[in-house]
Amino acid sequence: MSGDHQTLALLLFSAFVAVTLGITTWVSRHRHGSAEEFYTGGRLFSPMENGFAIAGDYMSAASFLGISGLIALFGYDGMLYSVGFLVAWLVVLLLVAELVRNCGRFTLADVVAARMRERPVRIAAGTSSVAVSVLYLVAQMVGAGSLVALLLGGTSEAARAWTVIGVGALMVVYVTLGGMRATTWIQIVKAVLLMAGTLALTVLVLLRFHGDFDALLTTAAERSGHGKEFLAPGLAYGGGWTARFDFMSLGLALVLGTAGLPHILSRFYTVPTARAARRSVVWAIGLIGGFYLMTIVLGFGAAALVGTDEVRASSAAGNTAVPLLALDLGGGAGSTGGTVLFAVVAAVAFATILAVVAGITLASSASVAHDLYASLRRPGHGRKPRGEVAVARLAAAGIGAVAIALGLLARDLNVAFLVGLAFAVAASANLPVLLYSLFWRNFTTRGAVWSVYGGLVPAVLLVVFSPVVSGSPEAIFPGVDFQVFPLQNPGLVSIPLGFLAGWLGTVLSRERADEARHAESEVRSLTGAGAV
Repeated sequence: MSGDHQTLALLLFSAFVAVTLGITTWVSRHRHGSAEEFYTGGRLFSPMENGFAIAGDYMSAASFLGISGLIALFGYDGMLYSVGFLVAWLVVLLLVAELVRNCGRFTLADVVAARMRERPVRIAAGTSSVAVSVLYLVAQMVGAGSLVALLLGGTSEAARAWTVIGVGALMVVYVTLGGMRATTWIQIVKAVLLMAGTLALTVLVLLRFHGDFDALLTTAAERSGHGKEFLAPGLAYGGGWTARFDFMSLGLALVLGTAGLPHILSRFYTVPTARAARRSVVWAIGLIGGFYLMTIVLGFGAAALVGTDEVRASSAAGNTAVPLLALDLGGGAGSTGGTVLFAVVAAVAFATILAVVAGITLASSASVAHDLYASLRRPGHGRKPRGEVAVARLAAAGIGAVAIALGLLARDLNVAFLVGLAFAVAASANLPVLLYSLFWRNFTTRGAVWSVYGGLVPAVLLVVFSPVVSGSPEAIFPGVDFQVFPLQNPGLVSIPLGFLAGWLGTVLSRERADEARHAESEVRSLTGAGAV
């Protein structure tokens, strides 16, 4: 890319970083230092504000860069991510949002521990929350690296590495200084920027084809090199039984995973009531639905105007399709319009990454401090919110370091694909224990612990021994082969295992479920009586 691209995009990056650091600094001067303030922002956000923040938290680099890239490469099959990510919110709206807000306080473990023995449940749920969050963070790091590599001409591996390190450092600053209040406002600003940028690109794509969507699809199919197959199922997930099972596995993980994501569940605690939590989800569904419809236009637009081969040449995983599309829509390389539009899109994508990593880091550091640290500390030392908050700030730095290291390893994988893995782990480890705790009267502590580990351990192991890590040219370690599991996404196997382990643990447990605590939590979840 030309020096103009670099200068303008870096100026826009700097402007967003300056604004968000300003928000963080201002909030840090007005915070009270309590755990409730740090984890939930004092529960003072309105449904509309929280809805925008949820959308800002959810519409990640995987959505903006990864999904459009997969559609540009694989056409119809790439749209599975758009559909899966959106349909998942119906599960959240109908089964989770209000009940979680009434039952919990800060984290997923609060909901489960309401009727179980706290220590084993918090350790299990806290461990799975950190695992899911780190996987999700890796995807954002990879997106940041791809974006800056494109901006700088894709020649410098050192630049990509330093970008990942810089993003990690910024997210630690956001979380440690500003907590949930600053993170929420950063996500709101980012959601507005992302919706505006995506809408502008969508309008420009449709104007290029005079509003004729059929012409857009026909041109995309012609320039893809696959002809009509580009617009039909099977390009990415057709062929043998392995590809078909991978398709089902991915769909299951996307639809069920959202309800188990720690950074999404923690957003329900930032509003004052369960009704406000439900209204937040309605706002979020409207924004997210509109956004995913536009990513379909952008994906096919990139295939039609840039060309599938050029997208693949820039990034084998397709992560740079949208910036390349913006460059073309603005007038091409070297033009003023192309330079401006490319820089704006790159800055919006970078803002997206910063906002999402801040939310995920906050949720995972809350799990470390509120669940793991509080549970593993010696008995007799009462909970001190200020001490817990200090641990959360230290945990943010540690989690940031782990995510940076893994992000450097996985830099050549598609970001939407990486998020699909995080969704599979969330649906395997967190969703079964959450649903059992809310709806099964006889569920016990052993069932809860088995449910978490029975989904988490198989999901992680299946990923480690899958083609994602070894045994294929696109793997993290392409030079070795210890692959034994044929599917790229473990959800089809690990999600049922999580539910089965929870059932087995309960059935085989000698402990009887506490009827009184179940009745109390049921009344609280349905009515809000006694909710924090």
